[in-house]
Amino acid sequence: MNAVLVLAAFWLPGLAIGAAIRLRGWTLAAAAPALTFGAVAVGVAVLGRLGIAWNLPNALLWTLALAVVLALLSWMRVRRWPARTESEEDPAAPRRPPREQLLIGGGVAAGMLVGTVTFLRGIGGLNRINQDWDAPFHGNLVRWIAEHESALSSTFAEVGARPDAENFFYPGTYHALLALVLDRAGLTMPELLNLAALAVVLALPLGVAALAAAWRMPTLAVASAAAVCTWFSAFPYDSLWRGPLWPYVAGVAMIPAVLAMARHLVRPRGIAGVAGVPIGLAGLVGLHTSIAVVAAVYALFLLAALALRFEPVDWRLSWPYLAGAAVLGALLVVPLVLPALGTAGEVADFVWPSKESVAGGFGQMITFTPNWPLPQWWLGLPAIAGIFLLVRHRRMLWMVGAYVALGGLYAATVSMESPLIHALTSPFYNDHWRLGALLPLAGAIAFGEFVATAGGGLGDWARRRWPGWSPAAAATTGVVVVGLVLGLLGNGAYIGRNAGELATRYTDGPTVTTGEREAFAWLASRVGPDEHVMNGRTDGTNWMYALAGVKPVEWAYAGPLRGSPAQVLTARLDELGNGGPDARVREALNELNVRYVILGEGFVRKFSVRGRGLRQLADNPSFREVYRNPDAVIYRIESRRIAPAAAIGPG
Repeated sequence: MNAVLVLAAFWLPGLAIGAAIRLRGWTLAAAAPALTFGAVAVGVAVLGRLGIAWNLPNALLWTLALAVVLALLSWMRVRRWPARTESEEDPAAPRRPPREQLLIGGGVAAGMLVGTVTFLRGIGGLNRINQDWDAPFHGNLVRWIAEHESALSSTFAEVGARPDAENFFYPGTYHALLALVLDRAGLTMPELLNLAALAVVLALPLGVAALAAAWRMPTLAVASAAAVCTWFSAFPYDSLWRGPLWPYVAGVAMIPAVLAMARHLVRPRGIAGVAGVPIGLAGLVGLHTSIAVVAAVYALFLLAALALRFEPVDWRLSWPYLAGAAVLGALLVVPLVLPALGTAGEVADFVWPSKESVAGGFGQMITFTPNWPLPQWWLGLPAIAGIFLLVRHRRMLWMVGAYVALGGLYAATVSMESPLIHALTSPFYNDHWRLGALLPLAGAIAFGEFVATAGGGLGDWARRRWPGWSPAAAATTGVVVVGLVLGLLGNGAYIGRNAGELATRYTDGPTVTTGEREAFAWLASRVGPDEHVMNGRTDGTNWMYALAGVKPVEWAYAGPLRGSPAQVLTARLDELGNGGPDARVREALNELNVRYVILGEGFVRKFSVRGRGLRQLADNPSFREVYRNPDAVIYRIESRRIAPAAAIGPG
């Protein structure tokens, strides 16, 4: 039931919008999540500025209103220009017969199966918690939006440990969608986060199939690309265990669906492209602002391919749609990007040191295995061969160009240091892992091209040996044989390798454990909504809000601002009652309304240490131990009210 609820949240709003603009087939199925996120991104901005609460009833009404308006526009477009609608049929892309649709469906199902098995095997259970750095922030933000019924970024400052920041920004579209279903039908936070990640994995094969089919790849190539897209370590799995980068993963996974809708700008179908692409782009940018750069790269290479006639286009018919999509896209996307400019300098300050030689970075690029010392040979070699085949067949050359540009940027940032490289990669936090996640899309398309070509050649050989075979049956059999051989050589579609990496972060601790979660539940029954609980900065107790609704003093592993009440308590809490100058400590306790302190056992990093002010509480009479289990201890502060100024005395 919980899985159905999350999948419905991802797909149903987008299906309504996609049907309204007359998307069809694989493009409709694939674009639905991207359109859902687009509706959420725009809806948050519109409703938030009108002072309307962000909750499930209002979100449903917004989606319904948007779908109705788009359906009316689509109907008016067809009614006003029926002759133009008929001329928009693409003679170069006739409808695929049912047998070919079944083949594509088989490839999509295979990709979904591999992705589902890998993910569930890796996390070990839907109630498991990712132990890495970003996970509690995402969980806390989902609950914050659900409780405050506001998804405007300006309201996230406390969760981001910047309570005084007037222009705090973080893209919250992913969290805004999840907040609508949190705690519904018994859906807990760990289950919600894990099922949402699984939904993104399931969306990927659909998107790859829709992209390849829309841009006229052969049916067997479409099926092969969809089947193999969930084999790559670099995406989606590396960004699911490391970070985890859930919103970024969702944004990258939606790119192929938006590119599939872009086909309706080159060969227009009513308002399907001119409305669908901008709404989808709004979803991508709302998920993570850096995806705007990726979308721009694909747009530039696609326009170049059209200008150079690598993709057939009737400019007389298409230019109004391309121009209309550009204008509407700017109207929807620019307001979502502008708030990010205020934090651009802070994001650009992140610098991850290069870790490979130039040859090593280039080798990882061409084997589609970024950030891994051991390449996925049985994916990488066929995929790079497929890149050359795409060029030879003059098929999707804009995808090849984007791969070379993004792959070259990855190879540069993972192996070299320079101000120019840092400037180009600053939207991605200068993080080569994020750039590496962009390569498997081209890898899957190229792999599909290779398998279809090799399988077709094998089928031709089989027909010469056994003339009774039909061409279609021989080619299909050849593709299946090639795919199975590569899958077996890859140790079962690399399921073990990818699941093993996921399993390193989905464990019971060290950051947050079952015992700590029990302590959070104990606090939840005793702490009011206006109270905070003092906690260790790096011991996982910042999960208490996401899991139990208890507000921590220390929200972020990175720590609070210098001089803030949270920083004062972390540095000096143990001075309370020990004869030290504790007036500022008492002021901070009163300002944050703190009665309890919780300390966990494990830390998010091996080198982490407990804050100085939290190390000597056990022997301090101002702190009384009220709860303990093997993983956590809770103290109640016995005396916290600040003394009158006259009683404090000098100093």
